[in-house]
Amino acid sequence: MRLLLDTHVALWAIVDSPRLAEHARSLILDPANSIHISTASVWEITIKHMLGKGGMPVSGTQAAAHFQAAGYIELPIVNAHVALLETLPPHHADPFDRLLIAQALAEPLRLLTHDTALKPYSDSIILV
Repeated sequence: MRLLLDTHVALWAIVDSPRLAEHARSLILDPANSIHISTASVWEITIKHMLGKGGMPVSGTQAAAHFQAAGYIELPIVNAHVALLETLPPHHADPFDRLLIAQALAEPLRLLTHDTALKPYSDSIILV
């Protein structure tokens, strides 16, 4: 399965947080799954860490290094992802989450998230 990690799920995975659901942990550790991390997540971590917001336990630089060391596949932001934002209903206002949804739909990837507000976008969203 091709999985895209929501920013918080990715952070919980790299810091081995007890907040990471066991189901999520098993999906991430399953060698049959490819794990993708969006440039948008590193961007979000960087901004929130710099501003001291959002409970970011690591900087963007540290997160990117952890993601690479974990073998996560970097998913860059491309024009098709951004253009897809125009078609998304306004279920969620956070621009980073909306971009992750657009990327998951465009690629296609299954988005692994804990955010119930993202579920209405697609059946391909996995809530953990």
